[in-house]
Amino acid sequence: MAGNTPIQVIARASRLMDAIAGNNDAASLKVLSAETGLHPSTAFRILASLTECGWVERDGSGNYRHGRKIRQLARHVGATDLERVALPIMEQLRDQLGETINLTLRQGDEVIYIGRALSRRVMRVEQVIGSRAPLHVTAVGKLMLGEAGDAECRAYAARTGLPKLTPNTIADVEQLLIAAAQALQHGYALDNEEAEPGVGCIGVLIRDRKGAMVAGLSVSAPIERREEAWIPTVQDAGWRISERMGGHAE
Repeated sequence: MAGNTPIQVIARASRLMDAIAGNNDAASLKVLSAETGLHPSTAFRILASLTECGWVERDGSGNYRHGRKIRQLARHVGATDLERVALPIMEQLRDQLGETINLTLRQGDEVIYIGRALSRRVMRVEQVIGSRAPLHVTAVGKLMLGEAGDAECRAYAARTGLPKLTPNTIADVEQLLIAAAQALQHGYALDNEEAEPGVGCIGVLIRDRKGAMVAGLSVSAPIERREEAWIPTVQDAGWRISERMGGHAE
């Protein structure tokens, strides 16, 4: 078959995806055409197909960037590797503190629980794998908002309306800005019965080799058992997971 055979199209699509990545995930058609050696009309047709399938998308400037399917795949691969690295350290932390340890990711305006080391106590806090919570009600969520900055924190508040899950939930954007900034500065955050009555958490961030935030680590306990003396121990566990991921913890 002459022209664009199926295998040839895949190879060209791969070159375009690599070129997008090489331009910090945003490049114009002109740049992509020049860097791949493809005629602009050929590059445009392939990019249009990739866009239709969700592998590529266009930003507000018309530049091409990796689409939602690439981000979903990266999260899946990254989460699998993260869980493998984190679980032994989470189990050690569980045994040290006697409480449930959680591993979370940010997905949009929520944290999602992807891993846990469950407390062996009869009376314990048990977060269900796959369950979600708004960012502002969790310890790691406050850190994630602090990491994103004031503008994103305000945008999050505007999008969500800061739903109040308990009497202790922060429902004022100015208070949330202060709490998120302080959490990031201190390198840990607390949840003082903000997501669930009677439950307190201590959370830290996990970072990759580039220093980017990739996940949250937290201990959940009945509020009367939670001790702020645990903070350095939780921070150390977060640092060790980050180190194994090639990064460092806050």
